[in-house]
Amino acid sequence: MDSVGRPVGADQGLAAMELDRFRGELYRCLGRRADELFELVDAVLCAEGPVRSLVGLCLAPEHRRGHGALYDAVNSGEVNTARLRETLVRLPLPRMFGGRIVLAVDVSPWLRPDAETCPDRLFCHVYGRGRATRQRIPGWPYQLVTALESGPTSWTAVLDAVRLGPADDATAVTAEQLRAVVERLRAAGRWRCGDPAILVVLDSGYDVHRLAFVLADLPVQLVGRIRADRVLLAPAPPRPPTGPGPIGRPRRHRAAMVLADPASWPAPNTRSRTATDRYGQAAATAWNRMHPRLEHRGPWAGADGPPPIVEGTVIRLQVEHLPGHRQAPPVWLWTSAADADLTDVIRCWQAYLRRFDLEHTIRLFKQTLGWTAPKIRSPQAADRWTWLVIAAHTQLRLARALARDLRRPWEKPLGPERLTPARVRRGFRHLHGKTTQPASAPKPSHPGPGRRRGTKNRQRAIRYDVGKTATGQRQGPSREKVSG
Repeated sequence: MDSVGRPVGADQGLAAMELDRFRGELYRCLGRRADELFELVDAVLCAEGPVRSLVGLCLAPEHRRGHGALYDAVNSGEVNTARLRETLVRLPLPRMFGGRIVLAVDVSPWLRPDAETCPDRLFCHVYGRGRATRQRIPGWPYQLVTALESGPTSWTAVLDAVRLGPADDATAVTAEQLRAVVERLRAAGRWRCGDPAILVVLDSGYDVHRLAFVLADLPVQLVGRIRADRVLLAPAPPRPPTGPGPIGRPRRHRAAMVLADPASWPAPNTRSRTATDRYGQAAATAWNRMHPRLEHRGPWAGADGPPPIVEGTVIRLQVEHLPGHRQAPPVWLWTSAADADLTDVIRCWQAYLRRFDLEHTIRLFKQTLGWTAPKIRSPQAADRWTWLVIAAHTQLRLARALARDLRRPWEKPLGPERLTPARVRRGFRHLHGKTTQPASAPKPSHPGPGRRRGTKNRQRAIRYDVGKTATGQRQGPSREKVSG
């Protein structure tokens, strides 16, 4: 029998073993303050309701230490992120399209607008309500890489997280992060020679053409959304080997395809119409071997010879309606597969629509697990807390087959295969007692004397500027003030 009184089947037995194995490996990934960090993850999983503050977690029964140890672990603890990353790729990995790995990449900010003493802050692009819907607010941007699964679900497998710094090139960091994730997947045996290429889905804002050029040596196929006002070019026809021909340098491009001008569109290579449950009829039109015009500026400045030609397939996706029967504008996608057939085109836009599951995971991180709730000053402490939240979410994913639906009276009942991460967390406290508990018991201690009563804090707190650094160096202090 399991912890909720149900007979343990084959799937539940394997899930319990995977959960215990991960909890033991997670404890071995923790260095300094390992016991407190491990109990902090359990407090995130077993706390009643959403996590609103960091100190409130010490009130959970699963957290057996005081609030002083909690802050000390977050600020001075140690998490072996390299080992934890390798542990995540060795877990059961969700797949799509009959066994294909689909990765989604997105950036989410940890907003810190009033934290002048926090270094490495950037102006993060956010959407608000009201007139000023697009805003730039200081914070720490984090880029997540997750594995998607098929079907209507909000579950993803988080594989990596990287914080973008002031001196970082976003495209270079993305390429390095994806390369590291793919190499770990290959080392863990999740991808072998002969398997279909790993599909990587990106939203608008990423330079998908540059990423396709940099990652051309990896077994990946990129799918990214592009702006609706882009101009793409078809390849130039080959010159005849013999006979009279045009004089001068060979052409590199054919006529331009202006996405905003239907009159300039050439004849498409594939057309398809697919019925969907959420968006109605989805019409996809694709043009093969299309590339942008790259100039000697930006990342291509200083390159020897002419800029490269990065060919791919352009997909125009038009759905019948959005959820709520709202009118949907067309979406333009570009994939690095230069000669995508009808099946590849359908899989590309289906994988892109599943990319929104990553946004559900980010919303769960922030609204339920309290990812951005702590008021942390150090970015290193923020990185440490981020990996603890990822470890908590991973345990929820492994406990899907073990949790019971403890629904509210106004909620609809769901089967075990349709439980959301928030509902699995609601019942995780009943599973906690049956899982591995590697953390040792707390030792009795007394709090330190602290600052003498009546004295002021005269330690100077450094204020830091916000934004990118002009010289490419790390961000430094701007001025010093007395923090009272």
